[in-house]
Amino acid sequence: MSDLIALACALPKAELHLHIEGSLEPELAFELAAKHGVTLPYADVEALRAAYDFNDLQSFLDLYYAGAGVLRDADDFHALTRAYLQRAAADHLRHVEIFFDPQTHTERGVPMEDIIGGIRRALLEAEAEHGITFRLIMSFLRHLSEADAIATLEAAKPFLHRIDGVGLDSSENGHPPSKFERVFALCREYGLPVVAHAGEEGPPAYIWEALDILQARRIDHGVRCSEDPKLVERLRAEQIPLTVCPLSNVKLKVYPDLAEHNLKGLLHGGLVITINSDDPAYFGGYVNDNFIACIKALDLSETDIVQLARNSFTASWLDDAAKARLLAEIDAVHAQWQTAQ
Repeated sequence: MSDLIALACALPKAELHLHIEGSLEPELAFELAAKHGVTLPYADVEALRAAYDFNDLQSFLDLYYAGAGVLRDADDFHALTRAYLQRAAADHLRHVEIFFDPQTHTERGVPMEDIIGGIRRALLEAEAEHGITFRLIMSFLRHLSEADAIATLEAAKPFLHRIDGVGLDSSENGHPPSKFERVFALCREYGLPVVAHAGEEGPPAYIWEALDILQARRIDHGVRCSEDPKLVERLRAEQIPLTVCPLSNVKLKVYPDLAEHNLKGLLHGGLVITINSDDPAYFGGYVNDNFIACIKALDLSETDIVQLARNSFTASWLDDAAKARLLAEIDAVHAQWQTAQ
């Protein structure tokens, strides 16, 4: 097993499901709180980390939005993103497609320019320093109204040349994708690719809506698809990727234990499954941590591990030439690993 873990850690990979606000580690949260004179309701880093014990998605989101309150200027978003990208480089990530939630910040008076500018500055630095390419995805908060989402899109218009696509996240229950039909139609008119969270705590019907109404061609989470065989067959036939977040699913009680996760079954069923970290500061692991946990709990094989790495690039928004180059890198690392065995 240790050899398989070494392979997983060494392979080039992409991350396609990462909320940048969810990479806010307690140490940085306290540092930024001190910078802005904000008093956090926890005595120290250890007390804050101990609070990361969630009953469901909403209990996590309550803490997530509170923590985001320390992000107040462009330098804060730069520091946040840079810290994540340093971990990404250590995990041999070669490409990232990350979400940011502007509504979480603009309602506190943080300018859109500061949010996007700080994040992109760190992304461009990491591209130069580590060769990590990127796409930036603006997500709408589904617990707010579609009118709020449309207003956010309007505010983002001057920055659309720096945004690579849009997504839908936050509380899933009671907020179906169809609630956002008009704003996603506008996004498509602007030429923005769309993805959507669906089928994590929400039912398989939400995945159907994300595909048919929002016209998403990649589904974030999607693990409840297994409750609907026709949906599974569609996802397989159309090769629609699922950006699965295993440790997140366990932390938020989607699965009681990682050994019960359907990731391996979906992968063996021919679906395009990828492994991602979601909100790693809160859920106990970045990409390699998720791979290691799945290898141990699900008895992933060498073939499984390589396929998951390959899926991360084929499911990305990279062009065909970049995908081919990165897939060749996977083959080279895999061959080197096999020679060493």
